[in-house]
Amino acid sequence: MPIRCAGTRLLFGGEEPFPLATGYTPLFAGGSRGREHLLEAFVTGPEDERPVPRHGDVTRPPRVWLLTEQEKLALIALGRRYLLHEPRPQPLTWKQTAAQLAELQPGAGWTDKRVEHLVNAVRLRLSRDGVPWLTREEVGEPVGNALNDHLIRALMVSTSLVPMDLSLIDAA
Repeated sequence: MPIRCAGTRLLFGGEEPFPLATGYTPLFAGGSRGREHLLEAFVTGPEDERPVPRHGDVTRPPRVWLLTEQEKLALIALGRRYLLHEPRPQPLTWKQTAAQLAELQPGAGWTDKRVEHLVNAVRLRLSRDGVPWLTREEVGEPVGNALNDHLIRALMVSTSLVPMDLSLIDAA
């Protein structure tokens, strides 16, 4: 079973060596029943260049993206499976998302095109602000669900979307 580096890079036995950055590197090893185990490797540089502890460094919080109420509702519905921590989640379709929102807010005019336009506007805004893998050019063909998958994951990593947000659509 391969070891996964932070991100999506997989390391397989018998492969060419893969250089790791100096310092602490998280590695994830597969376990039983789909579990992953975190291993933290400390990679040293040349012997005369030992990294020094930086206990005084402040951890920067993630950049939280501001979303309108309508954008947030659409993205919560679209990314419901991610927020529920389902294994290998996929975004809902535009039609499924619009149906869920129309049930939540009857008469609010939710359509699959409205959801698509809202989500595309958020993706474009984040892409312009430097979030990678949100455009067709970056992902390449076939795109499939990749753009929405990357968008939802970026919003979750930044804590712009969190599992507790499900209460905004589940309460109704």
